[in-house]
Amino acid sequence: MTINMEKPYVVGMDIGGTNTVFGIVDSRGNVLVSDSVKTQQYDKIDEYVDAVCKKLLPLLQQVGGAERIKGMGVGAPDGNYYNGTIEFAPNLPWKGVIPLAAMFEEKLGIPTALTNDANAAAIGEMAYGAARGLKDFIMITLGTGVGSGIVINGQLVYGHDGFAGELGHVIVNPEGRACGCGRKGCLETYCSATGVARTAREFLVQRTDPSLLRNIPAEEIVSKDVYDAAVKGDKLAQDIFEYTGTILGTALANFIAFSSPEAIILFGGLAKSGDYIMKPVQKAMEENVLKIYEGKTKLLLSQLKDADAAVLGASALGWEVRDN
Repeated sequence: MTINMEKPYVVGMDIGGTNTVFGIVDSRGNVLVSDSVKTQQYDKIDEYVDAVCKKLLPLLQQVGGAERIKGMGVGAPDGNYYNGTIEFAPNLPWKGVIPLAAMFEEKLGIPTALTNDANAAAIGEMAYGAARGLKDFIMITLGTGVGSGIVINGQLVYGHDGFAGELGHVIVNPEGRACGCGRKGCLETYCSATGVARTAREFLVQRTDPSLLRNIPAEEIVSKDVYDAAVKGDKLAQDIFEYTGTILGTALANFIAFSSPEAIILFGGLAKSGDYIMKPVQKAMEENVLKIYEGKTKLLLSQLKDADAAVLGASALGWEVRDN
């Protein structure tokens, strides 16, 4: 991370299906100022870019203007680092291939890099979090979906097309649940927050034992409800975590065989469920890992604050971006 004293700040921006959050970050990983817009409000990409710039410009003024900014990093679903494009993102209002990095560069005059949101989280973890000093690790983001960023020899793996590292879409059950990607049985359909809610609905139908979750209309159950019930000693809720963690831990054992990482870092709301999720993950990972890898990979929780993590991760790209 090279710090230029005339340009001591970067902009980080995280584009989510619901909200877009952006902020200005210093070299220590402090988010100095931030703001947001509602992603879904803008059907036209031009209007969206205008809306973001309108709120970002006053933030830039607060730190001395765009000339104080080294670069801007953007994390987005289906973001392609090589081309600076968002490509066919199912959860965003804009269809097809969107040349977003170029659009922001043109508007703001700040060199801009863009990558997939889970890759941004991995870069942030390496710059400011649990992966400082690690050269080989895998970041798994457990949110609405399951994302991943794979770092090998200190470099994020992008593959030949810019889209490497979709571990959320490895198939864990070929006859399994339908996934938003159009296939069946992807890890994401079981181990995301949405997957946990799906498991809860299945368990409630399959089982007859009492559960606090039966007091909630089935379609309204979210993963937080499962956690709250588990904390109160609800056996069915605890079993949902056991089931989810076992699937995730088994998948992690497979990922270890692929890149022998020093650590696997879990990030996102689901990772905050503590021992309820971590114990079964650790157990399944250890039971299924190949002998030569036994005890070599640490399972860690992200050290980035949830609120800042996405912006921080994207901002870390801003230090690396090259002036055109």
